[in-house]
Amino acid sequence: MALDQSFVGRTYPPTAAYEVGREKIREFAEAIGDANPAFTDTEAAKALGHSDVIAPPTFVFAITFKAAGAVIEDPQLGLDYSRVVHGDQKFAYTRPVRAGDRLSVTSTIEAIKSLAGNDILDIRGEVHDASGEHVVTAWTKLVSRAPEGA
Repeated sequence: MALDQSFVGRTYPPTAAYEVGREKIREFAEAIGDANPAFTDTEAAKALGHSDVIAPPTFVFAITFKAAGAVIEDPQLGLDYSRVVHGDQKFAYTRPVRAGDRLSVTSTIEAIKSLAGNDILDIRGEVHDASGEHVVTAWTKLVSRAPEGA
């Protein structure tokens, strides 16, 4: 069953603040194999003009995707998550994520399309710091595959 188009534009409440830790940044950088010293060495980050270590660009996926859970789990939307695959991801930064940031995410359904029986859901996550300043916008595209034989 196609997702309800009336959900386009629906915004979900901001998440509780997520505190970005140096160790989480280091672990993430190691996990993706990025040896950029700005991700692990405070002095290297400061030499580049940052106040502390910064996170790799895809680091925020963890918090924006968790925030998108409010959309995914909305029973009124009716998304069958067992049929979902991740279609695309992109980010637009105002500034890098830094250790010590307290970030919250507000998710909005930007588009719902049906294509060959598949539902395509675009979710925009606006990430702000504790002072309300914009840090990054993340777009997540989810594809809910059509049921077998549909």
